[in-house]
Amino acid sequence: MEDLVFSQIDFGLLMPLLQDDDITDISYSNNGQVHIKTLSQGIKQVKIEGLNNEVMEKLAFQCSNVMGKTFNMAHPLLDAESAELRLNFVHESIATNGIAVLIRKTPAKIRLNKEKLVSEDYVSLKLHDFLITCVQGHCNILVSGETGSGKTELVKYLASKIKEDEKIITIEDTLELHLDKIYPTRDIVAMKTNNIASYSDVLVACMRQNPRWILLSEVRSAEAVMAVRNSISSGHNILSTIHSDKASAIPMRLYSLLETSQDIDQFIKGMHRYIQLGIHVKGFFSKKYNRFQREITQVVEFYVDDDNGEAKVNVLYSRDLLGNEVYNNPTTHLIDYLSSQGISMQEDPFIPKESEIKEVNEDNKEITQEVKPNNIEIIEL
Repeated sequence: MEDLVFSQIDFGLLMPLLQDDDITDISYSNNGQVHIKTLSQGIKQVKIEGLNNEVMEKLAFQCSNVMGKTFNMAHPLLDAESAELRLNFVHESIATNGIAVLIRKTPAKIRLNKEKLVSEDYVSLKLHDFLITCVQGHCNILVSGETGSGKTELVKYLASKIKEDEKIITIEDTLELHLDKIYPTRDIVAMKTNNIASYSDVLVACMRQNPRWILLSEVRSAEAVMAVRNSISSGHNILSTIHSDKASAIPMRLYSLLETSQDIDQFIKGMHRYIQLGIHVKGFFSKKYNRFQREITQVVEFYVDDDNGEAKVNVLYSRDLLGNEVYNNPTTHLIDYLSSQGISMQEDPFIPKESEIKEVNEDNKEITQEVKPNNIEIIEL
């Protein structure tokens, strides 16, 4: 770990955890309990001899000095952030069982690659290639999932497939993407919101920078929802994350974050018209692999039906708890959209519409079977 902002801070007993690339989060609470979140095993508790409230309070005071902030009973909450670390401290006057600390590591690297994704059963090869084609075809994509499911890592990986000559602007309230550091020679501008510059303010500046892509680290407020809507309705492309229990529920989740009484049908149709894909990522401990597993469990296509003007969802891919997979071909709406972006995709990337499979029976005679596609699963809202 190389972090210039915190280079003068003594992390002491925590340093081995910070240097372990498998660890993404470190949580301290309850007078000495330490839980870590790892890429390979999920969340587990570890014992660190000598780590106590006094040690963590000293760390908090070091961070407050570096950040030019105050941490005491009058100012019981402290956020400290640098290029690779995000720290949150809660004073014992609020955390009644002792100071609480959360350290999240946000390294400027892309942890995922095609071989890793396919070999670890995160995604199938054909679904992977489909998603990359959609990125190169300028599809607007939102990735949903629970906290710690790997939404941001997937967005970083998808963003790595954006064409090199297309300008990217990232807008975040906490720095996690680091694409400007990962690709220092590309035209990437990293913007950060704060108490002075809101999402709306930063978005106005963003538009004047003439980007092709706008990447929001996470949509978790009404202001962020409006930023998404304004970005896509003005012709820019977006990649972002959102908390949702499934990909098909993303538009409704966006609506629930709004703080206005906007007409729900109008809003939902707008989202279905401008957002092409939703992806749901799940993280859990897999008995099959005996490790913490992250995988894509649903990919959906949003569109508005031409005949009746209804917002609809086409479930392109789903995976259940037993690992059973179901594929459906995209509608002509997505095929036509990609075509308008100069990307040619066959109408049946997942299920052959008409094909023949030739098998040889015991008498070496050819038997011809007709393979029919599954019915497209359409969710009407």
